[in-house]
Amino acid sequence: MEVGQLKHALASHEVVDQAIGVIVATGHMSPGESFDVLREVSMHTNIKLRHVAELVIEWGRTGNLCADVRHELDRRLAQRRAQGAASQPA
Repeated sequence: MEVGQLKHALASHEVVDQAIGVIVATGHMSPGESFDVLREVSMHTNIKLRHVAELVIEWGRTGNLCADVRHELDRRLAQRRAQGAASQPA
């Protein structure tokens, strides 16, 4: 791998990690679950993971998020919350 490719990979990783932090804070879930949410939003909106991460970071900073990503993010967070509630003992 070239130095340029390594720098790009590192920068992408940092962006994704920051977005995971936003989802951890807003979605009250683990970093692993937050990464899964990002990945699922990326897959279901057909937007590259890094770009979804950039949008989520911007949303955390400004409160603005495009409608299609917002809808899918809300959907995935609600699904994760429901799964978590179902696994809690009564």
